[in-house]
Amino acid sequence: MATIDIISPLPGTFYRKPDPDSPPFAEVGDTIAVGAVIGLVEVMKQYSELTADEGGTIVSFEVADGDAVEAGQVVAVLEG
Repeated sequence: MATIDIISPLPGTFYRKPDPDSPPFAEVGDTIAVGAVIGLVEVMKQYSELTADEGGTIVSFEVADGDAVEAGQVVAVLEG
């Protein structure tokens, strides 16, 4: 099986949940479809959904909830 990187299109802060009291959008081991939201990237109080361009199973998150990310940085890895 091939691995697929989900890459942040923007620099900012990565969040795995829509808000602090909600469960994460996705967890390691989840099978997700094309277009599934796996997190948010916040830039100056503007939130952009981070979505999967391909379907597969999440094998890892490369950054933790609340970590800073750069444009082009791998945020999660899928196996598809």
